[in-house]
Amino acid sequence: MAGLVNSLLILLFLFQNICLGFRSPLSVFKSECLGSEQPVISLGLSDFALDIRMPGVTPKQSDTYLCMSVRLPVDDEAYVVDFKPHASMDTVHHMLLFGCNEPSSTENYWDCDEGTCRDKSNILYAWARNAPPTRLPKGVGFRVGGEAGGRYFVLQVHYGDISAFRDKHKDCSGVTLHLTRQKQPLIAGMYLMMSVNTVIPPGEKVVDADIACHYKRFPMHLFAYRVHTHRLGKVVSGYRVRNGQWTLIGRQSPQLPQAFYPVEHPVDVSYDDILAARCVFSGEGRTTETHIGGTANDEMCNFYIMYYMEAKHAVSYMTCTQNANPEMFRNIPQEANIPIPVKSDMLKMTHGHHEEAKDSDTSSLLHQAKKEEKDILDQDFHIEEAVEWPGLDLKLGQVSGLALDPENNLVIFHRGDHVWDENSFDSKFVYQQRGLGPIEQNTILVLNPSNAKLLHSTGKSLFYLPHGLSIDKNGNYWVTDVALHQVFKLGTDGKEPLLTLGVALQPGSDKNHFCQPTDVAVDPITGSIYVSDGYCNSRIIRFSPDGLYVMQWGEETSLGRARPGQFHIPHSLALIPDFSQLCVADRENGRIQCFRLETGEFTREIKHKSFGRELFAVSYVPGGLLFAVNGMPYPGEAEPVQGFVMNFSTGEIIASFIPLRKSFEMPHDIVASEDRTVFVGDVHARAVWKFASTEKMEHRSVKKAGIEVQEIKESETVVEARLKNKPESTDPLKETHKQPLVQQTSSTGVSFVLITTLLIIPVVVLLAILVFIRWRKTTVYGADGEHKLDSSSGRILGRLRGKGGGGINLGNFFASHKGYSRKGFDRLSTEGSDQEKDEDDGTDSEEECSASPPPPAPSSS
Repeated sequence: MAGLVNSLLILLFLFQNICLGFRSPLSVFKSECLGSEQPVISLGLSDFALDIRMPGVTPKQSDTYLCMSVRLPVDDEAYVVDFKPHASMDTVHHMLLFGCNEPSSTENYWDCDEGTCRDKSNILYAWARNAPPTRLPKGVGFRVGGEAGGRYFVLQVHYGDISAFRDKHKDCSGVTLHLTRQKQPLIAGMYLMMSVNTVIPPGEKVVDADIACHYKRFPMHLFAYRVHTHRLGKVVSGYRVRNGQWTLIGRQSPQLPQAFYPVEHPVDVSYDDILAARCVFSGEGRTTETHIGGTANDEMCNFYIMYYMEAKHAVSYMTCTQNANPEMFRNIPQEANIPIPVKSDMLKMTHGHHEEAKDSDTSSLLHQAKKEEKDILDQDFHIEEAVEWPGLDLKLGQVSGLALDPENNLVIFHRGDHVWDENSFDSKFVYQQRGLGPIEQNTILVLNPSNAKLLHSTGKSLFYLPHGLSIDKNGNYWVTDVALHQVFKLGTDGKEPLLTLGVALQPGSDKNHFCQPTDVAVDPITGSIYVSDGYCNSRIIRFSPDGLYVMQWGEETSLGRARPGQFHIPHSLALIPDFSQLCVADRENGRIQCFRLETGEFTREIKHKSFGRELFAVSYVPGGLLFAVNGMPYPGEAEPVQGFVMNFSTGEIIASFIPLRKSFEMPHDIVASEDRTVFVGDVHARAVWKFASTEKMEHRSVKKAGIEVQEIKESETVVEARLKNKPESTDPLKETHKQPLVQQTSSTGVSFVLITTLLIIPVVVLLAILVFIRWRKTTVYGADGEHKLDSSSGRILGRLRGKGGGGINLGNFFASHKGYSRKGFDRLSTEGSDQEKDEDDGTDSEEECSASPPPPAPSSS
């Protein structure tokens, strides 16, 4: 009988542990927090996703800060290009993600009072309730790993009101990172402005903390900001100051969710600009002086700036802790002194105290869950012709120039019934067909980029042989005419020029004349005008915004290989405001040359064999992409006429493209938008093609990802996808998971009944077999049968105990089977620190470090 009892006990243990694996998904989520092993999923040859989650924690008191770390799963350099948060406003007040080389603890998680990192840490990401998530621009990534980047990610989670944890469930909030090994053209970084010596007198109504530093590095482009103070802060504002002009970077109340907010209007920072910030405090209600410090009763004044830089000059972290010019703050815009009103209910939520949500809207929760379950996409850059676009059938003259206006409409500059041929000019470049008069058709056409519908037209009876076109930030048209040897600025009505450069019909090479000028570009920041001149000169000329000559650079190409700064028809210009550079399509030298805007100093050459002998046009898209078109190959040469997409930082060709309808004959100009829509104008085909980026989006299938389903009310469910590793994998990047990130929800009730039934059947059968064996042995062997049955049971128990014996070890029993994971049998440490915090303190626990000192300043058709 004892043998039978032992056998039944074994079966009960087995049944209990098996059932644990099939219990309600909600209970699994709340107790074991599946997916907490920081899984890595391969997203192709160079991309992978890293899931960073709290390992099943239950905070014991409100305003608890918990940290955990994850090591980068690769040793070489990688780039974080996207973030996907996994957090609920009901449980998490905010999350911060840091990058560093040595976390403050090696535990699964720890109280953030111990710190985040032992070395310098950089904030990579922030999420807060009621605040927008951080988004990186295209082509921008945080550099991690390798020799220069951090090897660890540290996640800090602030749990505000812990009423949501009354059921003692475990939290796995966190963020999924999309990383790539592919080098990014632009590198993101953090610039921290911080006051270190501000004192706030008690009862003082207004106290200003000012910070200002001269910027002494390569240009950077600002795209997000974050403000931080404790409870006395009223408003924090940041500015770029250039030539006495204050440009707002961002302004926010520090009592609102302290996430990163997008810079509303893109701001670039160049060498010798000043970065300035002001925090406004009030000492009302305090009875003693308040100093800068890290405790709840201290204050902080921090203004964080997220920026990106050209990869070869990138610096990941910079700080400013001084006020280099206190007098300048007399001219700070008045808005910096005006507190931003914050509603009382928002204040409660900001500091982690809120009323328990009642009668929550189930449909909105489901909608939020679906948004969180968007697939991670593989982005294989590819350009194809938009064959449905009707613009290819427009009746045009020779198309010489293209541009996009501030509304992103396509603007075409064409020659109507005039043609540039061998009879157009004499040997001294004087136009020979003046008797034809100016073009009688409208030469500037504004089209809807989606359907090619004509929105506006102008430029009638003004030009003889149109060539280059660009549009400034105010929507003015800047054009060149090679017959008139002039450059014009036109308003959108195009009736009369607002500015004219050059002398009509007179070629020349001095400060007042052009010789067949090809293109023009206007700096959106300084208003400086740059003209490429041209077919019979080999120079770039810079003019002031009102048309006064400033400087020029360039010379004719000498015999042999063309040297930097030499041109053989500087044919097209692309202004790169992000990096204060001007790139020139050096047509007959088949290359792109780039120069510094202020000095004309040569910075780089981009030249590829696939360009062939001629490169006609170049265009730049913010985010680090160059687009270009080449010319027809010479007889006997193989390079086809085509378009190119290049990484601006490295010069590498990312993609090339050709049309499907018709063929390129002499593509003359190219323009691209930030959504990677590309237009190419052909002077011989008299046509304009539209191309679109078709990023290959390989949606991960939705069948094998670990799933957690939370029940809402009775039957509604919310699905949260989990990224998971196979336990036996040693290199997660080599393992191409067919697991998807999202799975369709199913009825948990039906599944539970079905699974329970399937489990009970073999147990009942096994019990029947044991009873039969018992009866048979008793019948045949009598008392000896009971002894032998005990021996048999002992052998079974011996197998379960393992070689050491001494008790049932179900973990070792199952671990002997291939593919088994110990999760579910090993205990998770879920005890958090009980160290008390100020209940009213809604501040971050952060470590700030100084950056190393900056390097010196860099140098026919």
